[in-house]
Amino acid sequence: MKVIVVVGAGKIGGAIALMLADTGSYRVVVADRDGQQLAKIDRHPAISVTAVDIADHAALVGVLKGKFAVLSAAPFHLTGKVAQAALDAGVHYLDLTEDVATTRMVKTLADGADTAFIPQCGLAPGFISIVANDLAKRFDSLDSVRMRVGALPQYPSNALNYNLTWSTDGLINEYIEPCEAIVEGKLINVPAMEEREEFSLDGVTYEAFNTSGGLGTLAETLQGRVRTMNYRTIRYPGHQAIIKALLHDLNLKNRRDVLKDLFENALPATMQDVVVVFVTVCGWKDGRYLQETYANKVYAGMVADKRMSAIQITTAAGITAVLDLLADGKLPQKGFVRQEEISLDDFLANRFGRAYGVEPAKRRETA
Repeated sequence: MKVIVVVGAGKIGGAIALMLADTGSYRVVVADRDGQQLAKIDRHPAISVTAVDIADHAALVGVLKGKFAVLSAAPFHLTGKVAQAALDAGVHYLDLTEDVATTRMVKTLADGADTAFIPQCGLAPGFISIVANDLAKRFDSLDSVRMRVGALPQYPSNALNYNLTWSTDGLINEYIEPCEAIVEGKLINVPAMEEREEFSLDGVTYEAFNTSGGLGTLAETLQGRVRTMNYRTIRYPGHQAIIKALLHDLNLKNRRDVLKDLFENALPATMQDVVVVFVTVCGWKDGRYLQETYANKVYAGMVADKRMSAIQITTAAGITAVLDLLADGKLPQKGFVRQEEISLDDFLANRFGRAYGVEPAKRRETA
């Protein structure tokens, strides 16, 4: 039985731990410096907890030594410390970060490492890159890759049409940091919160706009092979305008602590959410200009005998499925591993990946 360390005892870390423990294949140690958070972790014979400060490098290395892998569900600004400890402890490393700078650091650490370093194993970046690359491989040449993801309340009831469903720090980071995109064949940075669009899926109208981190490493992988490639976050109409006013007109982009306090005290969390995944790829195949689309919605539900939100399910399923594939020898066992190296079929056939659903929830269309 492989022993896994999950760093971070929040909602996502707790979901990861329970999903792994419930299989009977893993023993899980949940590590966090916050004793109150550790006390909230579900009781399970295969789960134990340990109090450790991520900033205490020697202590964290001690926790990791001898384990199979560490999965970081820590805030993005602490993820790099977990990666460094993983290297020094000689264990496999997986994370959920959307932070571009952190991923670059992980890539540097992975150079020459004897274990695998697999960042961005969540929903977006993560699963979205696996889907987009799977569609892209079906074309002889590519024109555009458009990736859209949103974690939304099923029943919006405020002016923002939004409830908190995941990390507030991660949300703010996506709304503020520059976004990578490929425009006319060149990889560039574009501003967050811009280039708004609307589309409909299953009779529901959504808006989407630039946010940071969602492309993951796929932009580097497809650079020079695609004319246009971008990632945008999905929201209900009206959200972007209000957020832009908060960020720019009230200058809260430079006062993240105030913005975080506003979000966490004015926007209620919800377990009644839906994750929307919408990927469209256009290109040429056998001399014809074609489009392929992946569209999927994942709802909150019961997992491992516990009700989990859709964002918990999709994020935790992403990193646990990748861990399973790594443990089964279906992924490289050393160095830097990109999400787009993972087979979509292998992912969806995995016991954790099945949380994303197969037919009819997953639809592929060619036009």
